[in-house]
Amino acid sequence: MKRLPLIRSAAELTALVEELGFLPFFRCRVPGYSIEECTPAEYWFVRDVEGPWEWKGPVICGGPCLYGKLFEGKAGYVSREWVPDLLNYRRDGLDFDELYDMGGSSYHARQVWELVSGTPGGILSRELKRRCGFEGKAKQGFDALLAQLQMQTWLCVRDFEYSIDKHGRPYGWGLARYDTPEAVFGADYAKSAMEQRSPEESGARILAHLKKLWPEADEPQLKKLIRL
Repeated sequence: MKRLPLIRSAAELTALVEELGFLPFFRCRVPGYSIEECTPAEYWFVRDVEGPWEWKGPVICGGPCLYGKLFEGKAGYVSREWVPDLLNYRRDGLDFDELYDMGGSSYHARQVWELVSGTPGGILSRELKRRCGFEGKAKQGFDALLAQLQMQTWLCVRDFEYSIDKHGRPYGWGLARYDTPEAVFGADYAKSAMEQRSPEESGARILAHLKKLWPEADEPQLKKLIRL
């Protein structure tokens, strides 16, 4: 079984994302293929020690790379190189209005996407929830809706913002700032694969890349990992 190198810093994680192209945060269908499995335990949720949870912002902004719930509804990274093909494959070559007109997206999903895409610099999760009316009982479907939009690659996490204590140190889990891949990478670049090949061809390129990385993995495993 292939083993990923151990990660001990945000810089090492950034380099690994750029090398692999696709990197799930948590354990997935392919054994050994996750940040969770290649980061020593002493870097996870230890007081005054930064680890994968704290590295997310620097890694997202350092590439930049795509971050969000991208692998079977779970978080992970995709390098800048592979963003156009992933968008082409997951969106099936459509823009959001076309998807909506075909019945492939709900009214609430469109509401969220329009608000995020129309806000320069993105929008924090709590503000997005408030402005879209997902408070009280209605908030139960908010996380699922955001996950769906990220899996479809209409939204991504642009950065994380933290509360600051009296000593000037960040604390807490951090609030996600959501944006669109077009805003993060530039619309022309994000959509460049759509002008060069079909969604099926983009999917085949991604699958071939992953098979080179993990030749021992079954093809059905890899297909389930990258599809919607």
